[in-house]
This record gives sequence, C-alpha cells and structure tokens, in this order.
Amino acid sequence: MKTLLTVTIIFCFTIFTQAQDVKTAQEISSLLKDNGTLSKLHYPQSVIRFYAGINSEYAWITAEKSDQPETAMLLLEYSYRFGLSLSDYHWDSISLQKLRKLRDTPVEENQREKAEFDILMTDALITFINHLHLGKYNPLYQSSYIDSNDINGFRSDDILQNARQQTDFLKTILEVQPKIKEYTDFQNYLNTLYEEEDCIAPESESEKIMINMERLRWIDANDTSYILVNIPSYTLKLYNKGNVFDFKVIIGKPATRTPVLRSIITYFTTAPDWKVPQSIFVKEMLPKILKSPQYLEDHHYSVYDKNGNQVEISSSKLKEIRQNPSRYSVRQSSGCDNALGAVVFRFENSYGIYLHDTSQKQLFNKDDRALSHGCIRVENAQELAALLLKDDGSGSKIPVLESAMSEYKRKDFVLKQPVPIVITYLTCLIIDGKPVLYKDIYHLDDSLENMFNQNK
Repeated sequence: MKTLLTVTIIFCFTIFTQAQDVKTAQEISSLLKDNGTLSKLHYPQSVIRFYAGINSEYAWITAEKSDQPETAMLLLEYSYRFGLSLSDYHWDSISLQKLRKLRDTPVEENQREKAEFDILMTDALITFINHLHLGKYNPLYQSSYIDSNDINGFRSDDILQNARQQTDFLKTILEVQPKIKEYTDFQNYLNTLYEEEDCIAPESESEKIMINMERLRWIDANDTSYILVNIPSYTLKLYNKGNVFDFKVIIGKPATRTPVLRSIITYFTTAPDWKVPQSIFVKEMLPKILKSPQYLEDHHYSVYDKNGNQVEISSSKLKEIRQNPSRYSVRQSSGCDNALGAVVFRFENSYGIYLHDTSQKQLFNKDDRALSHGCIRVENAQELAALLLKDDGSGSKIPVLESAMSEYKRKDFVLKQPVPIVITYLTCLIIDGKPVLYKDIYHLDDSLENMFNQNK
C-alpha cells in the first residue's frame, strides 16, 4: 500500500510538472509572437532562435540549483568594467533582486511576469555578448544584420546556449572578447582599476578607454602574428611568437586620411616603380609639369597615354595633356628618389593604399607625421621586410633582399604564410600599465563619445 502511494505521488507530481512546463512553453511562445514584446528586444530573431533551442522553457527563472542566473545578472551589472553601459541591458526592467524574488515564488504563480523577465534577461545577455565581440556601433554591421546572420561563424545566441552547458559560464561568455594585445591591455587596466577601493578613473580617461575598446571590437582579429598600424600614435608594431617590434610610420594628412581596415600582406616588392594616382597627378603634379617640364626628368617621371605608350614631352603635347589630363598617367621609375623607396608591401584593399619605404627618411624625425596622401610610409623598411622573411621560414633570402634593395633591382618576395595587417585608430593605449592619450588627428573621437554618452 505504501509503495502504491509513493508511485501515485510521483506520478501526480510528474503530471503537474509536465503541465507547468507546457504552460511555461506556452507563455514564452505567446510572448515571442507578440509585437509589443518583440519591439522591446534589441535582437528579437536571436532570442527566438535561443528559445527554440530549449523548447521555450525558462532559461533563468528555474527551480534548478545553479549559480548561472545570478552570475549572468552580475555580469550585466558590472558591464562598465568592459567599457560598456548598463543602460543598454534592460536594467530598468530586470535586476538581481527581482530575479531572486521571481525564482522564490511558487512555480504556478506569476507565469507571465516570469516569462517576460526571462525573455528580457536573455535579450540583455545576447546584446552584451554582441557588444563584447562586435561592438555597439560597428560601422560594418547594423544590429538588424547581426540579428539575422552569423558574422564569420559568430552568433550570440549560440554562444549563450553553449555557455549554459559549460561548468564555467562566465569564462565562456568572456571568451568572445578580442584577443588582440591592445584590447587585453585595456581590459587588464580596467580590472586593476576597479579592484582598488575608491579608485575611479577620471571621466575623460574612462571615455577614451571606452571608445577605443569599441574600435578594437570592430577589427575581429584574433591572430597571434600580425602587423598593427595605429594612426594617432604614428606607429607600426609587428607581433610574432611573443615578440614585438616597433617602427615609426607616416600616415595620411587629415585631407587625405589613411583608412581603417584589415587585410593580409601576401608579398612585397623591391625597387618598385610608382604609378601616380590620378588625383595626385591632376591636382598636384600637373601644375608643376606645366610650369617646368624639367620637373619630370628631375624626379624620374614618365608620362603614358591610355594605351600604355610612353609620351614624348613637347609644348604641343603639354597643351594636350592640360586639356585632357584623364587620357594620361604618370609613373616614377625605381631609384633613390622614388616615392615608394626601395620596397613596397602589398595588401588587398578597396582604397588603393599600401605600406612602403620612402626616399624622405628625414620626415621620421618629426613628431607630427600626418603627411602622406593616405599610404603608410614605414621607417627601417628593410628591417621589417627581413623580419617577415625570417618569420616566414625564409631567412636565407635576406641577403638577396638586401642586395635587391641596395642596387634597386626589382624582385618579388611572396610569403608562404601571409601576415594579417590591421590599420586602426586608437587615441588611447595602455603603455607600461598607464593610459597614454594621443592627438585625435582626424577628429573622430567626439562623434563616438557622443553616441556612448546618449545612453549613459
């Protein structure tokens, strides 16, 4: 009789639990079909996919003994430690206190309120994960695109689903952050800062760190070996196998900015000739040629027609060039006066820029080096080329490189392992454990700071 009673109780409890699970699933499903609810969500499609993966059950308002929900809520509460804003994560509707209160109420009570809370908390975490990995104001991806697509294999709802199945929920979430050293330096600095009692960074410093962490999230680079060009600091760093090599660079003037981009260097060429960009030819070079045709010979330039035939310069030809400059182009032959110097590093991009040596090496002595038309000139270009060969397992080619550069002989050096190059715009870096600010050369900080300040 006792055994029968026990079986009956277990059976009734199972039926009751299943009924509650069905009711929960119905509440979640109903809310995720409600336009009013969906309009509150930052990433509605991601939230729908997430709940489809757990049969529309509660993810956080559960009776299970798990510290994940409270860990998740604390992660959102400490979002400022990641250079992010708590107001972006539904903090007016969810809180740790409310989570605990709803979890402690009987299972059958407040079903709709619990479902609403669970959905908002899921959306907050999905938003936080997207912000950690891609940034909040990523110029390449609108939030609607991120919501509907995976970005290079990344989907925040998949990350959150996976994190719930891991023993270290927190670590799995934070793994989505950029691995690039400059970002890690910022994160370590903030962790140290906020662990010290009564230690608060000046507002201006906090804003600089916030916007520059944001910029690093746009890069989507997790390589261990790469070249990083930072425009405001006029620097190039080569990272390889735990080593860092520093170089000075010259970057674009404010009127002809060096773009932010990510690409790969596949090869470099010694003794390059220079095909002058048409805009430079028409706006800057043609007036000098018309004033003195000797300018071409003095600087080793040659003029070509549309068919690639070299043009003999005469007074009548100069008149024709002046009237129809688009029909002509100019190239500079290799040599000590060549604008590209003795070596140029090629990488695919839509801006037509490259990294190269220069004949005007004295310019590296200047503090302000925003002097080019957009391309990047690097000091000690031969050393950079030699390091790339060595790291590529082609150290034996270094004497050939040196000879080709000194004698201005054209030779291509193709890398077996292309090297990622990241050109970024960071007005703040952590140097020796302290923030160092750089001049906002292109005046890009104010607009990004204003975007973040709107949601404080």
